[in-house]
Amino acid sequence: MAGLAQETPLATAGGGSGADLSLLYDINGLSKAAPPWVDSIMGFVGETGIMLAMGIVGLWAWWSARRQGTAEDSVAAVAGLAWAPLAAAAAVVVNIPIRGFVERPRPFVDHDGLEVLVSGKTDFSFVSDHSTMAMALAVGIFLAHRRFGFVALGLAFAEGFLRIYMGVHYPTDVIGGLALGTAVTLLLAPLALALLTPLVSAIAGSRAGGLVRAGNAGRGRDGERSGHFGIPEPRTEGKGEKDLAA
Repeated sequence: MAGLAQETPLATAGGGSGADLSLLYDINGLSKAAPPWVDSIMGFVGETGIMLAMGIVGLWAWWSARRQGTAEDSVAAVAGLAWAPLAAAAAVVVNIPIRGFVERPRPFVDHDGLEVLVSGKTDFSFVSDHSTMAMALAVGIFLAHRRFGFVALGLAFAEGFLRIYMGVHYPTDVIGGLALGTAVTLLLAPLALALLTPLVSAIAGSRAGGLVRAGNAGRGRDGERSGHFGIPEPRTEGKGEKDLAA
């Protein structure tokens, strides 16, 4: 197993204490009992794999949104899905001054006996960037597409668990990251969608409309057949009668 592993009892120095520290040792202790190959997989999944999976879920949600509902639904969903990665980036930026203000060392710096599955973590611990990004992405996807959003939320919570399992974050680092990602995504969503929706709508009516609406998808809200890329065609009621009269 990978590890910084002096087998010592709970240390009293450092950022964690009480239930936070106890839960850290309980969850990280699972990695001590696991075979080395399991820890290798968990280290990869917790560091990179879940974020890759989140990207796949987002792309799958986008592909589905292009083919379901009306043209207006597709525009709204694609705008929401575009906000998800932007929200993750915004949440990480917000976390920069938080980490600098709190200056909490990584748990393995102050506490012995932890199994650390990834090396090179020298920055501060609170709040967890991985948990922040994962939850921001998940909430953004959930706002745009409920079914895929539930999958993304499950991945975000799994990411938080693995950051503790890997020995690189306290539980409160993870809880803080999940809360920060949620707050940034929800609080900035009205402004972000107000800006993104007209942009996505313009793309839908352009040659790149396939990015927003599949060419053979759906009808408009009031039942009319949609034109190219699902953009409603102009109404022509009464045209036939005028032609006959002429």
